[in-house]
Amino acid sequence: MSALPAKVAIREVSMRDGLQIETPIPLSAKLQLLEAIVATGVREVEATAFVSPSKVPALADAAELVAELGRFDQVEFSALVASANGAKRAIAAGLRSIEYVVSAADGHSRANVGRSSAEATAAISDIAAIAHDSGATVEVIVATAWDCPFDGPTPRQRVLDVVEAATGFGADRLTIADTIGTATPRRVSDLVALVRSRIGDLALGAHFHNTRGAGLASAYAAVRSGVTRLDASVGGLGGCPFAPGASGNIATEDLVYLLRDSGVDTDVDLRAAIAAAEVARTVVGHDLPSALLRAGDRITG
Repeated sequence: MSALPAKVAIREVSMRDGLQIETPIPLSAKLQLLEAIVATGVREVEATAFVSPSKVPALADAAELVAELGRFDQVEFSALVASANGAKRAIAAGLRSIEYVVSAADGHSRANVGRSSAEATAAISDIAAIAHDSGATVEVIVATAWDCPFDGPTPRQRVLDVVEAATGFGADRLTIADTIGTATPRRVSDLVALVRSRIGDLALGAHFHNTRGAGLASAYAAVRSGVTRLDASVGGLGGCPFAPGASGNIATEDLVYLLRDSGVDTDVDLRAAIAAAEVARTVVGHDLPSALLRAGDRITG
């Protein structure tokens, strides 16, 4: 394992991953949450997803939301897409950073996007071309990188097949995702080392859920293994609508608390992150799993 880095970049994903399993909320409530998120100092925000409104009704207002992002010029916004059509819609709406998700497991891939993993992987080429032809960047997110709710443990070679296709087709960034919250520190360290050995200088990020209580430990193991970009969601809001039992992204404030006390900078103000989690709880109308939202920071209360 590597020594801890001086800084880790956090991408806030509550606006997309966090809200996608929720009952749809008004655009005004989303903007209220976004304002609280931006106030934390975070530099990257996954704002929405350009996917089928019938499958993910909570994000049906993607274009309308993107039209409001110009007021937050200090933040880099991105959106998730699941197809070439979604990439075109995101670019047309004005985004210059998109993420394309590919599940390494066939069961989840078919549930999520109606295609096999190999079919979804082959589409990286077209989506990268759409992004690059418009001056945008594309990040490939490898979902179910450790386990699939339908197929069980994901063979490492399946993950590497997606990783190698992403690098070959010109992806600008790469993230490996624990979609259903089954990863543990040992498994994270092993897979991160293997993936890093195949991607050269390509930036590697990681995405964890705290479904089984190991999300923060897994994130820490990823950082110790050389990952310097992590996704997180204020309040621990979110989950995958196409993965049974998947819930609870790692909470931004819990992650910042852990990294701060480990000497790692994140650009995120902890008190503001806890306040943003309070806003998240208010706009969705139910309790959230964040530990700091319940207990507070040991320093500031």
